[in-house]
Amino acid sequence: MDIISSERLELRLIEIDDKYDIFSYRSEPEIYRYQSWKPVSVEDVHEFITNRIVREPNIPGTWLQLAIIIKGTKELIGDTGIHFIRSDPNQVEIGITIKKQRQGMGYAAETLTLVFDYIFLKLMKHRIIASVDPNNQASIKLMEKMNMRKEAHFVKSVYIDSKWVDDIVYAILEEEWKNN
Repeated sequence: MDIISSERLELRLIEIDDKYDIFSYRSEPEIYRYQSWKPVSVEDVHEFITNRIVREPNIPGTWLQLAIIIKGTKELIGDTGIHFIRSDPNQVEIGITIKKQRQGMGYAAETLTLVFDYIFLKLMKHRIIASVDPNNQASIKLMEKMNMRKEAHFVKSVYIDSKWVDDIVYAILEEEWKNN
């Protein structure tokens, strides 16, 4: 996969050497509060990179995970993932994590613009969905900024940290994105 870039950012495949940077932000409680994956050690991140993500798109049931890099400094500020849904090859799920120190600077929206263009224009997918905890107001604002629509609110449908939590699903179609 080639590097995807904008004026400020580059998105590239996550490398094993990224494990220390990824652990530094993914292990922060403010970051993992709304996520199901909470690495306890750098070894957890190593295992995740080695065994749980793929290096090629369009493999059903897998995640393609990309590092988000600031061009000028080469600082890794987060990661974004594309989940290739096993039951429907025309739809994908996305996720994004930005480290706390870089939130609120427009990097998430800029990243998702690159990701949506890649998904719709290069991979030719029909629909993108995102699963959001209803308490995660920052992610809800981001999905709405990306012109995704709220399609569902599932009550106590996801089991995380030994408790059932709600889940909101946002979505956007290819033609909606192209007409933005």
